[in-house]
Amino acid sequence: MASLKALKLRIGSVKSTQKITKAMKMVAAAKLRRAQSNAESGRPYSQRLSDVVSSLAARVTVGPQSPKLIAGTGSDQRHLIVVAASDRGLAGAFNTNIVRAVRRAADDLIAQGKDVQFFIVGRKSRPVLQRFFPGRIAGQYDTSEMKNPAYTDAQAIAAEIMSRFEAGQFDVAHLAYSNFRSVLLQEPTVEQIIPVKPTAPAANDSGKVAAAAVEYEPDEEAILADLLPRNVAIQIYRALLENQAGFYGSQMTAMDNATRNAGDMINRLSIQYNRQRQAAITTELVEIISGAEAL
Repeated sequence: MASLKALKLRIGSVKSTQKITKAMKMVAAAKLRRAQSNAESGRPYSQRLSDVVSSLAARVTVGPQSPKLIAGTGSDQRHLIVVAASDRGLAGAFNTNIVRAVRRAADDLIAQGKDVQFFIVGRKSRPVLQRFFPGRIAGQYDTSEMKNPAYTDAQAIAAEIMSRFEAGQFDVAHLAYSNFRSVLLQEPTVEQIIPVKPTAPAANDSGKVAAAAVEYEPDEEAILADLLPRNVAIQIYRALLENQAGFYGSQMTAMDNATRNAGDMINRLSIQYNRQRQAAITTELVEIISGAEAL
């Protein structure tokens, strides 16, 4: 059984930890508001751009002059999964959930006989993926100095991914990130970003497919050549924004739970300390009374 001194030191240590977790919860809550606002503000633009590009991809006739980001390489054997996670921990199962979704997607592709490689954004996912998929880490983008996601960071990541695609290192690229829903809910998502997946044109009231009324100015290739790389960068930027909001939401929840658990532990240790202290006082009183009676 621990001594009174040891219990007192442990209670003091847990109280210090509780102060830290409470402060971290307050910091995460303050940062969450801005991160959530940024994520929600970026959704309409990224979603609309993705819809426009997918719609155009469904209407464009793929030929020798078609952009490679739409036409692809003609194969789907080699897959690259861009894993956007965090550089920091103390956020509950935030990084674990992303890696779990990536592992499921990778296992499905490998079961189909595909070659799978990973490009790491945020170092927390690397150790687990390296352990389960040795030799499949194709590259990594350092985000350790990135306090807040910037579009320039997304452009740099997109440029690296597209340069690998142009070099023929993979045929299909997927983006894995955590889609922020609420403080208590983040949805791990794995979606294809290269080549663009075409969407079927919407049907009108009569059930017929609506015809596209699109005119390209100056020309189709020039517009798509600018729009497609921009779409890849925007989708990566959205993933970074969603990840930041999800990280702070998970961290706030984790630190709140840690603060509560520390309080429960302090209560249990305090009860144990008081019981042992009372037992020690009772023992001393019995010894004093016994000595007095013996005299």
